[in-house]
Order: sequence, then C-alpha cells, then structure tokens
Amino acid sequence: MQARADRPTPPMPRPSLRAQALQALGITDPATKAQAAHSLLEALREMPPGDEGLRWLEPAAELSADPDVPLPGRPARPPLIAPADVPQRSPFTPEGMAALLHAIAHIEFNAINLALDAVWRFAGMPVDFYRDWLRVAAEEATHFGLLHTHLQSLGHDYGDFPAHDGLWEMCVKTQHDITARMALVPRTLEARGLDATPLIQARLRKVNTPAARRTVEILDVILRDEIGHVAIGNRWYGWLCARQGLDPLAHYRLLARTHNAPRLRPPFNDAARRAAGFSQQELDDLLGA
Repeated sequence: MQARADRPTPPMPRPSLRAQALQALGITDPATKAQAAHSLLEALREMPPGDEGLRWLEPAAELSADPDVPLPGRPARPPLIAPADVPQRSPFTPEGMAALLHAIAHIEFNAINLALDAVWRFAGMPVDFYRDWLRVAAEEATHFGLLHTHLQSLGHDYGDFPAHDGLWEMCVKTQHDITARMALVPRTLEARGLDATPLIQARLRKVNTPAARRTVEILDVILRDEIGHVAIGNRWYGWLCARQGLDPLAHYRLLARTHNAPRLRPPFNDAARRAAGFSQQELDDLLGA
C-alpha cells in the first residue's frame, strides 16, 4: 500500500505492527482495545510498499508474550460461565433484549482478540495475511462499538450479564497450529454467525420495538462484514493446505475431531456461506464433520 504522494513516508513504527497487535491483545478495557485496533489499521494504511513495509510488520519475527500480562486482556466483568449455564431470555422483554445485545457484543469483543492473536502469534506468513487480520480486528472493533452504544442506550453496559468463553477456548486449542486456527475459528465458529444472524433478525422483526429494529440494522452491518471475515479464513485455510499438500476436506474432518469442534447443524445460510467461499461440496461435507 503506497504512502500518499503529498507527504513523506511516516516513520517506521516501533515496536512493529505485529508487536503492537500483541500489546493491544493484552489491553483490558474494551473501548481502549477497540481504539487500538482502529489505530493499527490506520498505521497499516500508511505502510510503504516493498522491503520497508516488511520492516513495519516484521513477519518473520517470532514474538513472545509477556508472562505477566494475561491474554487476552479483558475486564473483570462479565463473569464467564459454561455455555450451557448462560441464561436464555426472551427479546420480547427489555431485559431479554439487553441480554441478547450483550451476548452479541461479547462475541464481537472476543473476535477483536481472535484477530489480534492471529496477527502476532503466527510468524512467517505473507504480508497479506497480516493485512487481512488487522482489517478484521478493526471491523470487529466497529461492531463492538455499535452494539455497546446501543446496549448503553437501553440502560445497560458490557459486563452486566454473564457470558461464556467458547471462542477463546478454541483459540487456545489451536495456538500452535495455524492451519487448525484458520479451519476452526473463522470458518467454523465465526461462520456459525452467518447462519444464526438471519434467524435472530427474523425474531427481532417480530419484537418490532425501536430497540429491536436498531439491532436488526446493526446485524445487517455485522453480517455483511462477517461474510468477508469468513472468506479470509477460507482463503488462508486453503492456502495453508495447498502449501502442505493437504486435502482441505479430509484435513478439516481430522482437525474438527482432534480439537472437538462443535458439530455444525442446519439451517445454513447457504447464500452467505457461498459468498464467503464455501463450495457446495464443502457445505455437504461440513454436515458430516
């Protein structure tokens, strides 16, 4: 990405953008973390081409996390409980509407962490890999901001309801295997959102309050962007399989069993999944994964 012609190339960031992603991952305050994700994308847009840009990212650098900084950084609340213990509330009540918003905001906050983790943890990838995941981190930060603002308009805040840690648990399981990470986080766990979002929107349209209608609008933005995020996961999973001489379908089945990935269940949003790069053969195979 070329620097703007009307001004000199900005100074190279120190530490590198990948190291800054690690620092951002350790931030506990959600708003501050979201701003850090946006700042990283702004810096990326200033990155010069060629070898100079490589020095900004340092893709070959093997980074180490500070053992005194818990990862991911997160606030003291919400309390994290088992997925089965998260209360189910109806969005037809004000409390249930807020709980639904909170659950989605929690997913988006965790998605910031997942994208930042991919940037710092996995060395030796092409520049476009880091470019993709820094953009994802910023878009997830935008999603969190939209949901958080809406949640606050209902008299609640992030942390008011319990949540679970399923997304990050899979991140930990795949921390030593980038192929497993791409297979099981963006194109499995996050792809479930492509299926769930239209169902949530349909229910909210029945609620038909101003809060529900605003949530539908926010979910439109999220669904549009998440198709792109899942496509990025599909792209890099395919690239990694090709580099290693692996059959993507067979290897996905192996990874899903090895890491105890959740079984994907219909109904599927076939149009969104195809837009995100899934073939019909992949969709058929995922049913039996």
